[in-house]
Amino acid sequence: MPRLLIIDDEKSIRYTLKEILEYEKYEVDEAQDGEEGLRKLTENHYDVALCDIKMPKMDGVEVLTKAKEQGIDTQFIMISAHGTIETAVEATKKGAYDFISKPPDLNRLLVTVRNAMDKSSLVTETKVLRKKVSKGSDIIGASEPIQRVKEAIEKVAPTEARVLITGPNGAGKELVARQLHEKSNRSGAGLVEVNCAAIPSELIESELFGHEKGSFTSAVKQRIGKFEQADGGTLFLDEIGDMSLSAQAKVLRALQENKITRVGGDKEIKVNVRVLAATNKDLKKEIAENRFREDLYHRLSVILIHVPSLDDRKDDIPLLVDKFLGDIAEDYGTAPKRIDAGALAYLQSLSWSGNIRELRNVVERLVIMSGNEISEADAKAYTGK
Repeated sequence: MPRLLIIDDEKSIRYTLKEILEYEKYEVDEAQDGEEGLRKLTENHYDVALCDIKMPKMDGVEVLTKAKEQGIDTQFIMISAHGTIETAVEATKKGAYDFISKPPDLNRLLVTVRNAMDKSSLVTETKVLRKKVSKGSDIIGASEPIQRVKEAIEKVAPTEARVLITGPNGAGKELVARQLHEKSNRSGAGLVEVNCAAIPSELIESELFGHEKGSFTSAVKQRIGKFEQADGGTLFLDEIGDMSLSAQAKVLRALQENKITRVGGDKEIKVNVRVLAATNKDLKKEIAENRFREDLYHRLSVILIHVPSLDDRKDDIPLLVDKFLGDIAEDYGTAPKRIDAGALAYLQSLSWSGNIRELRNVVERLVIMSGNEISEADAKAYTGK
């Protein structure tokens, strides 16, 4: 149920507002002055606060200021019988959602509360999404090989240099790409990902460059390709070693000229895209066997970042397991399980051909199949090794 806090030193105002808002199915708390209001805001979560400006001990603007300084996300609607344009502007600058004069117009009050509730929901959803994104893009580890990767990211991310990320399947190449984007000057724009291995060769050009209506049998409408979608941001070409030679030629031209042409079209479209690419293949071997263009390789590999296999960074396994235990518990809505030293040592003794992806799957299996604590016996029974 949506929760509101009324902060006002006038008991009659608190009573009236509470009665109206509870009739509208809101859960409502009261505070009789600014100090009590700030304390309740600190101790509880409220979607919206209706806060008087003129109060003893601590005025409403001070409550608003201190709440924002503490990172409290509650939406503030300021109310005052002595409202002026200057007061409203000051409150808005300090983060208030809106300003209402006393006595409040009932319809305007309810509309403003509803709109503030909508904003509160959006703020909460945004925080959850950001948390999910950051959770998914963290590079966990303190071993020397992974420290080299992190250092390379810090140096390269703020530049416009193209980066070729190499490493085995499941090692975390896509996490490196996400970090490069998030730490770049293009982080405000999108990161558009293309898995070149998952798209049939006859469709890859349409996927990358788009197509015009009628350019082929199933082209019933115009399609904007990934290069255009990534304009101003970053394009991540995952498993680029699986791209057809025809598409490689067009990608090369796009990188050389910063222009693309949709399939079936003749208009050149300018694009401003930073390209990151990744592969689990030895591209120099692919070049020698005429399966990959050497000129494209040199265009893509201004910077090379190699992501080590998990077998080359086994010191990171305890940190990774701890991270996965926390993530899985959050996904399942349970408390994180403990894992004993023997189980960790056993996991470190194994070979991980599937790398981080395989380890994550094994940890999830152990969480499901084990008791409150994951033992060495559990690890030996359920790793599938």
